[in-house]
Amino acid sequence: MAEDVFKKLVAHCKEYGYVFQSSEIYDGLGAVYDYGQNGVGLKNNIKKYWWDSMVMLHENVVGIDSAIFMHPTTWKASGHVDAFNDPLIDNKDSKKRYRADVLIEDQLAKIEAKIDKEVKKAQKRFGDSFDEEQFKTTNPRVLKNQEKWNALHKRFSDALNDNNLEELKQIIIDEEIACPVSGTKNWTDVRQFNLMFATEMGSTAEGAQKIYLRPETAQGIFVNYMNVQKTGRMKLPFGIAQIGKAFRNEIVARQFIFRMREFEQMEMQFFVKPGTELDWFEKWKATRMSWHQALGFGEENYRFHEHEKLAHYANAAVDVEYKFPFGFKEVEGIHSRTDFDLSQHQEFSGKKIQYYDPEEGKSYVPYVVETSIGVDRMFLQVMAASYCEEEIEDANGKKDTRVVLTLPPVLAPIKLAVLPLVKKDGLPEKAREIIDDLKFDFNCQYDEKDSIGKRYRRMDAIGTPFCVTIDHQTMEDNTVTIRYRDTMKQDRIEISKLHGIMAEAVSMKSVFAKLK
Repeated sequence: MAEDVFKKLVAHCKEYGYVFQSSEIYDGLGAVYDYGQNGVGLKNNIKKYWWDSMVMLHENVVGIDSAIFMHPTTWKASGHVDAFNDPLIDNKDSKKRYRADVLIEDQLAKIEAKIDKEVKKAQKRFGDSFDEEQFKTTNPRVLKNQEKWNALHKRFSDALNDNNLEELKQIIIDEEIACPVSGTKNWTDVRQFNLMFATEMGSTAEGAQKIYLRPETAQGIFVNYMNVQKTGRMKLPFGIAQIGKAFRNEIVARQFIFRMREFEQMEMQFFVKPGTELDWFEKWKATRMSWHQALGFGEENYRFHEHEKLAHYANAAVDVEYKFPFGFKEVEGIHSRTDFDLSQHQEFSGKKIQYYDPEEGKSYVPYVVETSIGVDRMFLQVMAASYCEEEIEDANGKKDTRVVLTLPPVLAPIKLAVLPLVKKDGLPEKAREIIDDLKFDFNCQYDEKDSIGKRYRRMDAIGTPFCVTIDHQTMEDNTVTIRYRDTMKQDRIEISKLHGIMAEAVSMKSVFAKLK
């Protein structure tokens, strides 16, 4: 069922100008996508929501825009040249390649699903008197599955932390995990694969220097730490935010725009005094979860997920996960990176990268707390949360289905559709007048094609929160019919009130007010 919803969502993204396969006329390029006219609007609004909440709402966070190309020693210092790998495994029959860790995570999710199924059955049976906590600690089937989950989880976690590729394969064999395509368990050994794209820079082949497309935007922030700190006269704690493209040669790119080879990141590195990083880690965890939940997609659809394996530079790491149609998956990572990055760049560059603390009377390398979110993954999360099929009745009582994107108005690419009832009697001209008055503040669209009902449906599918209809009465008394997307309710209002209604509904302030 969830798979069907996801397929419909992917088709919807194409049909309504949100996402297209890149180079589609040449049969496309794997795991690379283009954003259409509505997609780029939604994407820009997501970026604005993140940027303004980071840079405008925090006096001690500033923004930069660093280059995609960086000196190759950057990636040696950061550890990406030697350790930016995924554990991959092939099925010999289907010739398909998978990430070994993802196969095992999916197996853990299947056990979780069995536990959830038992809980739901019991909820149905016992109704209001049901005690979920007691049921989970006493039901034999739940306890058996929980024990199985715990054992697999520990084994998996140990293998990841020890970088034990043989053990990862053995887990896949012992758990009898089959290839989703061939259905067989005929696996190769697990091996590591570096994810960076390499290219050459230089005017001649002989003199060319090997460089990389950046696999993350964070390093551009770290190498500019001293520039920003000095020119901005920044005092600890302070943050540097950035939105930009990153590139990873994902072998197992899947689930539409969830995992791509060219993607966009929104990252903020927060520099703190050593010893305070775990307090700030907890604060940013709460701040970022609040940012997600303020969009109104249901608090129950988000959760924190502790990392099975900490990166070598981290002393704490957690993911914010959202319940996609294909299960809970990461949308944002929050990491306490210690002083690893700045210390490494200090060592490899030979330049002093430190902060002079006037209170302590000494210099030291700051610690870093990172928040990192993928724009494309956030885009998919918003689309998945907003896609809705509703059964409704038309004016004659006939059953019908409407597809609606219940996008938060603040993120919707088109805020208002202006629809003249007919293409004559001065109605189109009046509609254009209204658009000319509002277009400097809101993205408006004029639409005169098809019946008014069909136009409403089209705007519902695009996610436009408001439609305004211009009719003959408009010409007499300067009133219009405003229709609200989510309720389909219609009100007769004066044209002069339109700007105020729109401004209140689509302002970033309305969402920022919910932030904790």
